[in-house]
Amino acid sequence: MSVLQDPPAATAPEPAAPAKPTGAPGTSGIGLLVVRIAVLTIVILWLIPTLGLLVSSFRVRAITETEGWWTFLANPFDTAQWTLQHYRDVLGGRSGFGNAFFNSLAVTIPATVIPITVAAFAAYAFSWMHFKGRQILFIGVVALIVIPLHLALIPILRLYTQGVTLFGVTLIADLNLVGSYPAMWLAHTGFGLPLAIYLLRNYIGSLPSSIIESARVDGATHFQIFTRLVVPLSVPALAAFTILQFLWVWNDLLVALVFLGGTPEVRVLTMALADLLGAFGQNRHILPAAAFVTMVLPMAVFFSLQRYFVRGLTAGAVKG
Repeated sequence: MSVLQDPPAATAPEPAAPAKPTGAPGTSGIGLLVVRIAVLTIVILWLIPTLGLLVSSFRVRAITETEGWWTFLANPFDTAQWTLQHYRDVLGGRSGFGNAFFNSLAVTIPATVIPITVAAFAAYAFSWMHFKGRQILFIGVVALIVIPLHLALIPILRLYTQGVTLFGVTLIADLNLVGSYPAMWLAHTGFGLPLAIYLLRNYIGSLPSSIIESARVDGATHFQIFTRLVVPLSVPALAAFTILQFLWVWNDLLVALVFLGGTPEVRVLTMALADLLGAFGQNRHILPAAAFVTMVLPMAVFFSLQRYFVRGLTAGAVKG
């Protein structure tokens, strides 16, 4: 007679011991400290020239021309070395800075809005609209990024002044745009579009396809999808390029010299700043004040949009 025996109860496996960190204790803390020290050092080195410019803009001419800006540390509360006269000279009517400021606004605002608007539409088309040659066109647009701006100045200038004639047939008439704001708007739009389309296409293309498909199922047109879904979701990328384009156009001197000329009626701030120095550098004592006047608006634009800047540049870099 056989005796049946119950099998022994299975025992649960013991949980594996957590892996011990391979690095030495305190390694992560030391690495974080090193990173913070490096960032702080870079910030200080970056701010030193700006601090020197600020100090020099408020010091009297005699001290500015004979001493370094750091000498104010010896007696910073000596009121005899401080003055506001440099800013009065810059903002006064004789310098023409007021007119140049509004000229810069008239150039910069349209030259920023136009390429962003065109690039946003183009980026949506390259991302979510299917048509023949889409990839080839996008590669061609991206390839334009590597073309130096300087190579295009003379051909564009000839287009503005002479038009385009082929085998005796006038394809484009004389536009007569030199010395006008539209010449600057078109030039900066052409120079800024390739990078704008590339950045915005990467961002818009990384948006969830389920959102776009749901809108199509609901009967939304491409224009409705773009204006009601894509644009609100793409604010970080749009703000990031707004900063880049605004700073580029605001600080531009070369394109302004070529297409606007140096007449006081249309000259921008960078041209007024260069003219302020004088032929023999006799006005160099007021250059720091003039430089700070030109920096006010770009700094305001950057700090108002800086929370979108890094997010907008990196959001479309990795999909997932």
